Amino acid sequence: MNIELSGKLIQKMDVISGEGKGGKWEKQEFVIETDDQFPKKICMNVWGDKLSLLKNLVIGDQITASVNIESREYNGRWYTDIRAWKIQRGADVGTAPSAEMPNLPPDDLGLPDDDLPF
Repeated sequence: MNIELSGKLIQKMDVISGEGKGGKWEKQEFVIETDDQFPKKICMNVWGDKLSLLKNLVIGDQITASVNIESREYNGRWYTDIRAWKIQRGADVGTAPSAEMPNLPPDDLGLPDDDLPF
């Protein structure tokens, strides 16, 4: 399932890293504010090589993030993770970014060329 969330980037947190069973890991959280009638703030994250997706974004950019949402139970409590795997500038997918936000070359999006569906 592909879920897309759009809004204005309002915060980028510092990169967090650690060591686990699978080796070293890194993640970065960021927050957008939706443009709905009643705006919502949504905290998401990117992991590993997807950290590069946030590199060229600045506070105030309109973005659309394609995300996976998953919840896990731990000691009787549930925790929800919103993990972005693609981030585009512009308010909606398929719309051109404004003049202040130039298009980035595909390699600046952090996606390898072999990830294309065709």
